[in-house]
Amino acid sequence: MKRVCIVGAGAIGGLIGARLALAGHAEVRALARGVTLQALRKHGWRLRTNTGFQQVSALVSDSAAQLGVQDLVIIAVKGTALAEVADQIGPLLGQDTVVLPAMNGVPWWFCHDLAAPGESNLNSVDPGGRITAAIDTGRVLGCVVHASASVPEPGLIEHRMGLGLIIGEARGGYSERASRAQALLAQAGFDVSLSEDIRQDIWYKLWGNLTMNPVSAITGATIDRVLDDPLVREFCSAAMREAAVIGERLGCPIAQSPEDRHAVTAKLGTFKTSMLQDVEAGRAVELDAIVGAVHELGARLRCPTPNIDALFGLTRLFARVRGLYPDDRATPTGASDAS
Repeated sequence: MKRVCIVGAGAIGGLIGARLALAGHAEVRALARGVTLQALRKHGWRLRTNTGFQQVSALVSDSAAQLGVQDLVIIAVKGTALAEVADQIGPLLGQDTVVLPAMNGVPWWFCHDLAAPGESNLNSVDPGGRITAAIDTGRVLGCVVHASASVPEPGLIEHRMGLGLIIGEARGGYSERASRAQALLAQAGFDVSLSEDIRQDIWYKLWGNLTMNPVSAITGATIDRVLDDPLVREFCSAAMREAAVIGERLGCPIAQSPEDRHAVTAKLGTFKTSMLQDVEAGRAVELDAIVGAVHELGARLRCPTPNIDALFGLTRLFARVRGLYPDDRATPTGASDAS
């Protein structure tokens, strides 16, 4: 994999792109626009860590056609922007191009080839099947990111903690191309593991983020304060128990209890979730991929989800009032909604 394109050079995309470019084992390009495009053109990739600052030139364009066919396309945009991005990246995709979405929540392809939920397309994350039409699931390597980074100014990535990545074939099993992607990312300093069942890994991370992200967003509380309030903690646990039942039905069982997971999360200390950071910055929230998809799956599988439903409704209203979630977004097909 010699030609790699980063689509979405924000915090995570920028972290991956900068480290790959600095490692020098691939020709790394970026599809960007606006102030990020201008910053990459002027300064190149810039990465600040607790050990210092690094900088390297960047090949960047706002035209996928100008960048041309790639071996690996890493998509790291917000879920709210993915449909538009999917429409634009066609020129990057050759016959053997691999697409690796490094994104939060339930991906658009999650239910493809699964019999349990019925209809394969998730309306919450891919309404109308627009993303599915543009990016064939056969191209996809699923990815779970265990890293934290921020963008203090356009094009400057500040790495906070973690370099963990889990990757695997969207359709399960191992493959040579997944091993090649693992090797390339490992050469850039990431701690990369291969998964035979990437859906399981995605669902496990989602199970932990499902409550912490939206609860912190609507309260403004850091993780430690969310977990220190016994009533809020139990509400989060109840929603997690509902999500665990859905996971079991999907073939993604959760071995931990909510309290076990809270103990792990508590180690992060005074930590702001990505959704809280988005609210504070006035950015659209990734509510559908993190909560809406679980709400939709629960309805399809006829699993009662009163706590998840309440969390989705409250966070949706909170975000709509602030212009961070569209008023005209329909409730996912198959989901009950009294609002």
